[in-house]
Amino acid sequence: MSQDHYTPPRVWTWDSANGGEFANINRPIAGATYERELPRGQHPLQLYSLATPNGVKVTILLEELLALGISGAEYDAWLVSIRAGEQFGSGFVGINPNSKIPALLDQSMDPPLRVFESGSILLYLADKFAAFIPEDWRGRTECLNWLFWQMGSAPFLGGGFGHFYAYAPEKLEYPINRYTMEVKRQLDVLDRQLAEHRYVAGDSYTIADMAIWPWYGGVVTNQVYGAAEFLNAQSYTHVLRWVEELAQRPAVQRGRMVNRNWGEAHEQLPERHSADDFKS
Repeated sequence: MSQDHYTPPRVWTWDSANGGEFANINRPIAGATYERELPRGQHPLQLYSLATPNGVKVTILLEELLALGISGAEYDAWLVSIRAGEQFGSGFVGINPNSKIPALLDQSMDPPLRVFESGSILLYLADKFAAFIPEDWRGRTECLNWLFWQMGSAPFLGGGFGHFYAYAPEKLEYPINRYTMEVKRQLDVLDRQLAEHRYVAGDSYTIADMAIWPWYGGVVTNQVYGAAEFLNAQSYTHVLRWVEELAQRPAVQRGRMVNRNWGEAHEQLPERHSADDFKS
């Protein structure tokens, strides 16, 4: 339906034909649609995810924790295919009632503790292992400022710009212009911060970097939405410097592979159960 002369009805009703590329998994209600128990491994942490930017945040942190020698951060990573609607299985909904990846189960707790929403998972793990979050009150607050900046900003980047630029059934000028303006504003916020600091929250590498890098790093390197030229990404020189520095970290490289089932074969690790999986 053309949007040129659309008048909203008094009461909206759902049409399953609306929604673009992901219309088959979008619906206006919550809850499980079928019964399915989740697999569990032997490690303390069980991650149910996919290597979208939100999923990659968590696997980067887990790999960074393991690189520090923190054995309690050992984890099993199980692939959740969102295109197939696996996030609506009863087991997954039991961990995340919002039916979004990633979701984490901490089996070191009795009973096991569920953690959902990527920002909550990052904060939980950073606090649990006392790593990648500053101990001093000022530094911790600045780190959380940027963590929550990402959580509040990314929906405009993904559900707004990404949807209308890359996934909507037709290209509409107004929403593309509206969300492009916002994404470029966000990139400018980030570029100005990184002009004065090596990392997002200051001189230390933190969960704020891990939260922001998969989204904004993906955009400026054309790996997310294929819009780098459209957004004039090369103009954000400080963002590009930071993106490249983090991309060289071995734990970041491993984290990008986990729960990935597309792209080049050497970039994929659909499930991860030990460090040896990266060698196969």
